[in-house]
Order: sequence, then structure tokens, then C-alpha cells
Amino acid sequence: MKVILIEHIENLGAKGEVVNVKRGYARNYLIPRAYAIYATPQNMKRLSLIQEDLKASEEKKLAELKLLAEKIASIKLTFKRKVDDQGTMFGSVSANDIVHALAEQELPVQRSMVLLEQHLKELGEHSVQLRLHKDIVTDLTFVVEADTE
Repeated sequence: MKVILIEHIENLGAKGEVVNVKRGYARNYLIPRAYAIYATPQNMKRLSLIQEDLKASEEKKLAELKLLAEKIASIKLTFKRKVDDQGTMFGSVSANDIVHALAEQELPVQRSMVLLEQHLKELGEHSVQLRLHKDIVTDLTFVVEADTE
């Protein structure tokens, strides 16, 4: 069954492409979630209009994400963690911690965008990359300090 993708689907296709998928996948997953529309003769005639609309919305989204990337690159987060006498941390800094700290600064980021291989368990200054879009990657600098309480 042929469908026109409205959203980019990993390992399937990009926005505006006409792809061939199994009926059940289209009927039960792609169409109800508005990831695709049926490739009917009417929709195929409108394909150029659909592609132009998708391109305009993608450009708008990219502009917003570039602004978000600039804001993220300009801030510096601080995390306080408890340490023992030798300076070993009792906790760690995870991708969830970074997402919540950015949300407090009104910078919406999803956890999957944070490219953190493992939780950080060391004090000091660290940098992590955030992939906001396949073309937009930014660095976030943050400091992990010992909690003085």
C-alpha cells in the first residue's frame, strides 16, 4: 500500500515521500497517528502542495531550533551533589537531570536529544552535546559541585 509521509519516520522515509508499506502498518499505525496519508489519486495530485507545506513548516521548525540551540549554548547549568570525605559523589548527573534543569530555564528538550553515554559521577566542569535536529547539534556546559550542607 502506498502512503505519503507527513512526518519523518526513521528507517522508512522523509517528509513528503511516497513509500510502500504493509496495509496493517499504514492502517493501524501511520494513518491514525497522522504520520502519513493514503496515496490516493487526489492526494497524489496535491503532493506538490503537501511537499511545499511540509517544507515551509520544516524551515520554521529549524529556525526555532536554531534559536533554542543558541540559548542552550549560552547558558551554564550547575548541579550540586553530596560527596563523602574523599570527594566521591553519592549520586550522578543523568540526562533526566539535564532535561529538568533546562525545563526550569524554559528550554524544552527531550531526553532522547541529550547525547550522554553514561551518568556523570565526577565533580567539575563537563560538556555534553544535544542533538535538537539531525542538522542541529549544540554543546551544553555544566558544572557539578559538592553540596556544602
